[in-house]
Amino acid sequence: MVQKQFSHVKSWIFDLDNTLYPPETSLFPQIEVRMTDWVADELGVSKDDASALRNKYWLEHGTTLSGMMRLHGTDPLPYLTYVHDIDFSVLAPDPALRDAIGALDGRKIVFTNGSAPYAQQVLIARGLSGLFDAVYGIEHAGFHPKPSAQAYAEILTQDNMHAREAAMFEDDPRNLEVPHQLGMKTVHVAPQKDAHTAPYVQHHTDDLTGFLQKLSR
Repeated sequence: MVQKQFSHVKSWIFDLDNTLYPPETSLFPQIEVRMTDWVADELGVSKDDASALRNKYWLEHGTTLSGMMRLHGTDPLPYLTYVHDIDFSVLAPDPALRDAIGALDGRKIVFTNGSAPYAQQVLIARGLSGLFDAVYGIEHAGFHPKPSAQAYAEILTQDNMHAREAAMFEDDPRNLEVPHQLGMKTVHVAPQKDAHTAPYVQHHTDDLTGFLQKLSR
């Protein structure tokens, strides 16, 4: 039973975007538009070129922001404020998910490549506010993004967390490789069509609420 495989877990780490809300929700596409606008304005390139750079930096550096910081000296705080100035009304509260997370025994945190203020806005809109013991944004990781090992090291240290007693829930499978190496249980949260097969993906679910409910039974 899946419950037994998580019986040792004392810390539950959740990604935010496309993990604590459904990927079909038109939230992150708003951020992508604003990221493209920022790149176009800062670098003086066309929107098409900016969109291509945004995706290239995400692939090569973990986030668009990381690529912009490393290659162009972008100031991260104004960038994060700008790209997260979006419409949160597209999100709906999810009482069942709240109950499922709340039923987990142990410490519960959010760790996102977005900013902590943005994460708090998402949690409010999803009816998950006040549920987590801590919310860590990329600023808490020294602006090192997942999947960087340094990002996880920063958060584990700040939270005084033991990796071998933790589980990581994440929609981007590449962000599960380091957690697996550290000894965490890993869960890929994504539609079935996007299920990823790799040694570092120990579990997959397209229903986070249902998966969590199995763990607390």
